[in-house]
Parts: sequence; C-alpha cells; structure tokens
Amino acid sequence: MKRTHFVLFLFSALLLCGFQTFAQAQEPNEVLISIYNVAPGKHLDFLKWQAKVEAVNKEAGVPASQWYVHQKGASWDYIVIGPVLADEQEKKVDEITKQKGMPTGFKANLNFRTFVSSHSDTYARGPVTPSELVKEAE
Repeated sequence: MKRTHFVLFLFSALLLCGFQTFAQAQEPNEVLISIYNVAPGKHLDFLKWQAKVEAVNKEAGVPASQWYVHQKGASWDYIVIGPVLADEQEKKVDEITKQKGMPTGFKANLNFRTFVSSHSDTYARGPVTPSELVKEAE
C-alpha cells in the first residue's frame, strides 16, 4: 500500500476508533493529530521530554492527549491525538513551562527538532459519525 493511501487509511481508522475514547460523550472538537518519526537513538530522550510536556499540560488543566505506539508496518514511531489549545490555555502552559525552566517559543521548537527526524501535524474535527456528517451536508 502506498504511503499516502496508508496515511489516509490510518486517519480514517483513528477517526472511527481513537476519537471515540478521546472525547467520549462530547460535542465534536477540533483536535491536533501529530505523527512523529523520532531521530535514531533519541527515542528515550524524546519520551522523557514529552513526559515533561505532559506534566506541564496536566498542571495547566489541558486534557490529556492519546498516544499510539508503532508496532509494525508503516514508518512512523508515534501518533498523538490531542486538543487544540485556546489562547488562554497556551499562555498558562507557557507560564508553567517557564517556571519549570523549560524553553518556550522558538527555543522550544529547536529543542523539539533535536528529537525527531520528521513530523507532521493535522487539524481535524471529531468525534463525528458518518450519519452526523450526512446531516451536515444535506
């Protein structure tokens, strides 16, 4: 299966399965789907850094992201489905991040790139059902 077809299939599967547990019994929300390919030899460092980010987000009251770990098949290492933050949430996360002595802004972006060989981010809305989408379209 070509990579493009696989990614489309994967997103479809996540829409049908993953989002249901992420936002159970909620209205459809915008989510951020991130696909990470971690740089060779950087997996543990990447996970430790992400665990710090997760702790900051929790302290800021941000809902937890869902993590999926590669088992076999395609070339990605981790897929993360998380909330899209409001401006107030981003400010709170930045405040706590700075208090903990962690980088923010461009410095954080450069730090992040030491852990990954590539990544992609996609915004999506869900969870929704095909029936709900048909109603929206009619």
